[in-house]
Amino acid sequence: MNPPRQSSLARPKLWLGAFAGFYRPSAEVVRGLDPVSKFLYSARSVILVISAQAAIIAGLLAAAQGRFRGLEFAFVLIGFVVAHMISNLSNDYFGYRRGHDSPDSPRMRYTVHPLASGVLETRTLLAGLAVLAAIGAGISAFFLLEHGWTAAGFLATGVALLLLYDAAPVPLKAIGLGEPAVFLVWGPLMVGGGYAMIAGSVSASVLYASIPYGLCVMSILTGKHIDQRDFDIAKGNRTLPVLVGEKGARALNAATVTLMYAVTAALIVSGALTPFAAMVAVALPRGARAVRVMSRARPLSAPEGYVGWPLWYHRVCLVHNRLFGWMYIAGLAAGAVWPAVRL
Repeated sequence: MNPPRQSSLARPKLWLGAFAGFYRPSAEVVRGLDPVSKFLYSARSVILVISAQAAIIAGLLAAAQGRFRGLEFAFVLIGFVVAHMISNLSNDYFGYRRGHDSPDSPRMRYTVHPLASGVLETRTLLAGLAVLAAIGAGISAFFLLEHGWTAAGFLATGVALLLLYDAAPVPLKAIGLGEPAVFLVWGPLMVGGGYAMIAGSVSASVLYASIPYGLCVMSILTGKHIDQRDFDIAKGNRTLPVLVGEKGARALNAATVTLMYAVTAALIVSGALTPFAAMVAVALPRGARAVRVMSRARPLSAPEGYVGWPLWYHRVCLVHNRLFGWMYIAGLAAGAVWPAVRL
């Protein structure tokens, strides 16, 4: 039976829904949606919040120093989200071409795959990538004209890491470097680079302030690669959890979650951040739960009603990331209003 036709009023709600919750709905449902909804779900828009948060962090750090510029911030925010969509779609494209996204793969089980699930045709996906690339190129050209070599350096590094992560003949995620690359991208590159594009210069203190968020995003990917470790071993993908073992990877990820709070505290004590950044403590219960979950082996099957299986460690880290990121942002926002408050 075909899904019911969507009303024009229901479509915006569906589009917004693609950015919320966890990985859902099923491929059968998505195939019956409008083209925009199909593309948003195919791009895994639910995870794009981490790039939006990185842009907001960069903007607030610029505002705290009286160097915020609205147009530049808007371009940074759009550019980060577009780049992340390109990364997700190209990741799926090359994973599908290499045969990694097979019917038995974790990728096919927790959410829709644009090609393998029959949601998008290859030409549609490539056309969408071309549109996103055009948007990214326009924003890049703006910053290149405005900031010259500074913009060129951040742009070249970002494009290189985007391509090397999955599109290269020997991708970073296949040699245990995908997780550190994600830390660099969502930490110093996005937050530090975003600040430089907004404020007009590079700041060492901003690079330090990017570390907690970079660690937070790294924990999400490490959790995901722990979840699919057995599959990666079978496919010859030498991710970090494959190299260090499951127990070692779980211990490393627990340490990563702990370290993001320790680094935030150190930045507050050193005066690099205002005491308002301590608002991240609101996320501590979720962080503690993530550490507890990673201290135990994953169950053999999904608990009743669980969404997103076989993602287990990834999900608990993503849930923690959302709250930690928003609380970090709230603390930075308060610091931007009262920047003189320091220990």
